[in-house]
Amino acid sequence: MGKPKVLVSSSAVPEAGLARLRQECELVLVPGNRPTHETIVKHIPATGVDAIYWCSKYKLDAEVINAAGPGLRAVATMSAGYDHIDAGLLKQRGIPLGNTANVLNDAVADTAVALVLTVLRRLQEGRRMLERGLWVTGCPQFMLGLDVTGSTVGIVGLGGIGQAFAKRIKAFNIGKLQYCGHKPKPEASALGAEFVTFEELVRTSDIIVLACPLTPETKDLFNEDVFEKMKSTSILINVGRGGCIEQEALVNALKNKKIWGAGLDVMTPEPIPPDHPLVTLENCVLFPHVGSATEGTRAAMAVLAAENILCHLRGEPMPSPV
Repeated sequence: MGKPKVLVSSSAVPEAGLARLRQECELVLVPGNRPTHETIVKHIPATGVDAIYWCSKYKLDAEVINAAGPGLRAVATMSAGYDHIDAGLLKQRGIPLGNTANVLNDAVADTAVALVLTVLRRLQEGRRMLERGLWVTGCPQFMLGLDVTGSTVGIVGLGGIGQAFAKRIKAFNIGKLQYCGHKPKPEASALGAEFVTFEELVRTSDIIVLACPLTPETKDLFNEDVFEKMKSTSILINVGRGGCIEQEALVNALKNKKIWGAGLDVMTPEPIPPDHPLVTLENCVLFPHVGSATEGTRAAMAVLAAENILCHLRGEPMPSPV
């Protein structure tokens, strides 16, 4: 009996993950760093595959799953979030899904801290002034930022990323740390974080960090009504999913100074058009979804996704099941 076949949706997968798969499997590697959905489907052999290793922004939908054939036994996504995977259909067919939770917590938390500092200290605005030749010596009043020290920090989603961010931001001598979610987290006590309602978090936080997944409950969670309740001196940071924020409402809130600023590593669509209003607003900092983009983190994600597939094919539990 030959080795099991694994469809790898992109050649952008770090070699560490591919090497691990090659030890036990035959790879069907889709060429290109960002192959289209159509290209991926076309590369699935007519005989099907035993597993799918998904590293793509496109939806792993019924078309892909059906093309993989009745022999499909496992799916792994090289990401913590899985809103781009038809998890419902996989569950219906009894096909396990693995993700890469936890290994990216530190890198994404670092990114969240970078966004907080960049927005509060108006570093993007300062750089643009420098580029335009408008930098003058001294510190003009109109370029003063806000302090992290003494601030109230609210985290929406105290999962692995939220907890890693909390540990980091506490080093800045913040005044209060609070979070919201479905229920209190046992890990919150060691962090000194207080469980509050979403409404209280929005109303009282100076810094709000979105670190939750995209679900029907969190879609457009931050909308016009919520921005009206936030402090005019507050900032919103998103390292979760772009769909958690209603972007038109965010644009209006930033333009009309309803909030101080925003820092986003995720948005909709991705990539965002260069002429989008968020790109041009001085009080909005955008990162091109680089939360987990370190060599070490991406390699660890690649290996964990591979292990999810290999363990299941061997009849063992996935190390990181959804």
